[in-house]
Amino acid sequence: MKDLRHLYYFENLLQEANNDLVRQAQAEGRVAVGSVCALIPEVLLSLPGCFPARLRAPRTGSMEMGTYYMTSLTCECCRALLERALEGGYSFLDCLVAPDACAQMNRCVENIDLLKLCDKEKFFVSYADVPMKSDETALRHYVRQMRLRVLEPLRDTFGIDVSDAALRKAVESHNETCRLVTAIGEYRKEERPRITGYEFHVLCTATYCCPKDLLLDKLRETLEELATREPDPKGKYRARVVMVGSEIDNPELIKITEEAGALVVADRFCFGSFPGRQEIVLSGDEDVLTQVCRRYLAWGQCPRFMDTAKINERKAYVDALAKEFRADGIIYEQMKFCDYWGYERPVASHIMREEFGWPVLSVDVPYVVGSNAQLRTRVQAFVESVEIKKIQAEVAR
Repeated sequence: MKDLRHLYYFENLLQEANNDLVRQAQAEGRVAVGSVCALIPEVLLSLPGCFPARLRAPRTGSMEMGTYYMTSLTCECCRALLERALEGGYSFLDCLVAPDACAQMNRCVENIDLLKLCDKEKFFVSYADVPMKSDETALRHYVRQMRLRVLEPLRDTFGIDVSDAALRKAVESHNETCRLVTAIGEYRKEERPRITGYEFHVLCTATYCCPKDLLLDKLRETLEELATREPDPKGKYRARVVMVGSEIDNPELIKITEEAGALVVADRFCFGSFPGRQEIVLSGDEDVLTQVCRRYLAWGQCPRFMDTAKINERKAYVDALAKEFRADGIIYEQMKFCDYWGYERPVASHIMREEFGWPVLSVDVPYVVGSNAQLRTRVQAFVESVEIKKIQAEVAR
């Protein structure tokens, strides 16, 4: 396919945490709110006068200092983020908000705070306790935590308007981005998709680490471009897969997968579009904060949610995605040493294979993907196994 006109622009934005659009927004006087997890509703950090910046560590090399503070047995993503903070890569942040969700990420944020790696005068770190279930009791607690640990600190420190009207405006702006990303992603359902998984995730990842309103024009133009884009010939990719797992903030992992013959047509991972880029539909029945929190609890697909209903929901969600996007198989990935996905990945891989009947590849990946010949080989072998099963099914018919 002909290269997307703005792909290089989006790729460049992912080369630095403090990218051009972050600097532009701060030059306009907006507050950069650092975030490390989807359990802090992104829309609450998008109030007028501020913008969310999801932390990434692009072009990571050595993680020696991050490992020194966190040991070699902790999540590589957390160590990479701390390494980048030690290098001064997040000094642009005005504050950092983290959920009390993942102990390893908490240690990363705690080190950033204790070592004073962000030295702006008003800089603060705020921790919010987030639920491990999704019911009305959990919702009330979640709403209170978001008010006490997110909204009130932003109001009291930076004068951010946290009223219902301001929240409603933030939701409307957030929804505009979500509609565009969803519309672009719909093209992945085609028999010959006119956008690759790599291209899509370059665009999608940028919406997490840049002020989203500054991306709208480029996203609109990309959507218009896709309407007339000529797709690749049939047969370029040998299998369609859904990628499921933890942190994937580097689209290079998707590129490696696709170069091995597996087109990534849908996603369920941190920095992905499901469920992170769905619209928040508001009603007039209750306050906006409660509605936002209710949505995020209902959408939550992180294995941190440990009640039986959520565990079953996660498998059904992946099954539904795979069917909707006409996938041939599922790839479960786990960031090395991730606690939650360390138990979710093997169990879910088994269940999706044995109970739902999907071909499944289960892998753990390093934060620094590089060329990763081993991963490439495993994906190639998985694609071949999917092809064999297709042939067997045709013969049986």
